Amino acid sequence: MISSAQNTQVKNIIKLNQKAKARREQGLFIAEGRKMFLEAPDEWIDKIYVAESMLSDDEVMEKVHRFSWETVENGVFRQMCDTQTPQGILTVLRQPSYELEDLLKEEKPLLMVLEDLQDPGNAGTIIRTGEGAGVSGVFLTKSSVDITNPKVIRATMGSIYRIPFFYVEDVVSLKQKLQDRGIHFFAAHLQGKNSYDRESYTEGTAFLIGNEGKGLTDRAADAADCLIRIPMCGQVESLNAAMAAGILMYEAARQRRG
Repeated sequence: MISSAQNTQVKNIIKLNQKAKARREQGLFIAEGRKMFLEAPDEWIDKIYVAESMLSDDEVMEKVHRFSWETVENGVFRQMCDTQTPQGILTVLRQPSYELEDLLKEEKPLLMVLEDLQDPGNAGTIIRTGEGAGVSGVFLTKSSVDITNPKVIRATMGSIYRIPFFYVEDVVSLKQKLQDRGIHFFAAHLQGKNSYDRESYTEGTAFLIGNEGKGLTDRAADAADCLIRIPMCGQVESLNAAMAAGILMYEAARQRRG
């Protein structure tokens, strides 16, 4: 049992939680909680840390015993975690490696393209909502939040295991790669002339979502085939990035259901 916060494994877990550089160098990331552990693909799991209080959970322990694992004293376990109220199990996972083609397997893919998105909660919520709406994959520009950030992982509620993601240099270079695939780029933009529900998303579709404060860059907006807007009432100028993305994804899902 690990009973000291000075243990090298404990220190490394804290580093993985706090530092994107450590996650990149080790090719690992952390997922906290029972649900995230039970849904984790076996091939992703590197090691498991279980608090003493979790040892009586038969369903969890049945899976735990198939992997390398350690018991951790409850007080030390709390120090290892990124959350205020730890759930008693922490999973160290290998980072998946996707190729561009993994996001383009469907004949008419539905894609999200996130440009310089910074808020971990927004990124995770978009991934979770994307799974519900039938999204094929998520592209992020390299200036966006690290998708293995613990707050992103928590917000995905397990969808990170099932939605492929791929980092690109910028929107313009992605558009160049996809322009021969019949994928139409729609940019959510305050200057959009067409309401989002007046366009068709039944063919290959990519929605561009910009930075929370600044929106899309001019270069990204110019690369879009169409600028769309979500009509607003009152004095509201725009919606939260994750909310706007959700509205667009579910409109596409509605149209595709016929």
